[in-house]
Amino acid sequence: MSLFKGRTAVLATMHGKEEVIVPILEKELGLKIIIPDNFNTDQFGTFTMDIPRAGNQLEAARNKALAAMKTMGIDLGIASEGSFGNDPHIPFIQSNLELILLVDQRNLLEICGNHRSSETNIAGEYVSSVEEAICFAKKIGFPEHGIIIRKSKKSKNGIYKGIRSEADLHQTVSKLLRGIFTRKIYIETDMRAHMNPTRMKKIAAATDDLVLNIKSECPICKTPGFSIAETRRSLKCGQCGQHTDSQISSIRKCQKCKTEREIQIEDSMFDTPSNCKNCNP
Repeated sequence: MSLFKGRTAVLATMHGKEEVIVPILEKELGLKIIIPDNFNTDQFGTFTMDIPRAGNQLEAARNKALAAMKTMGIDLGIASEGSFGNDPHIPFIQSNLELILLVDQRNLLEICGNHRSSETNIAGEYVSSVEEAICFAKKIGFPEHGIIIRKSKKSKNGIYKGIRSEADLHQTVSKLLRGIFTRKIYIETDMRAHMNPTRMKKIAAATDDLVLNIKSECPICKTPGFSIAETRRSLKCGQCGQHTDSQISSIRKCQKCKTEREIQIEDSMFDTPSNCKNCNP
């Protein structure tokens, strides 16, 4: 942790993430965090896919951090990236994975924190009237949570983002429905951090995880970031003997001296049938 105390880091954001990230990192790590002016993180990808994300979630966060560091001439950068999709362990349930990355060029380190949660209001549907649009908006927590409206789910032009008042919602829906041959339009939750308090809480949780990983030092060389690099899912069902998805141990690795430690997660060598896809499909 002494590697970061008193240093200045740049946070690559344009969507208000500093609201939850800065207080945690400044208090826990002793960092001074600055936000670059007019830094466009949309260039690295948008949830509406009008700008596709280049690379995977980690690569997108890294690209944002490095670009902000270059802009500000600073060797320490922070960026976060969110993703949404089916939960890997609970089929048919949507989940939100938030990732936050610290890039330290001075010490050649990258330390990551993440948080996955099924508590998300991501949703979208076609509507044919203002009344249907208002009904959808109420379901996702409008107006505290923002709305995006466009002609169709795949439209990349004419996207109306950041709608947070009923007047704007009414006006935008009415305008688009007046279009020639337009019978329905697409309305969805605005998942950008400053438009989604639910998501902002998950970014804070990922930041807490980043702090834990930074404070975890290698037992040999004391380099921070001695965090989980691999998990092993090898518990067998106590009833049928087939392997389940439950983790039996995690592998922590040091980026500097390459020390590895296996940490046992489960005391038992067998899992309960309730976690077995064979016994409990």
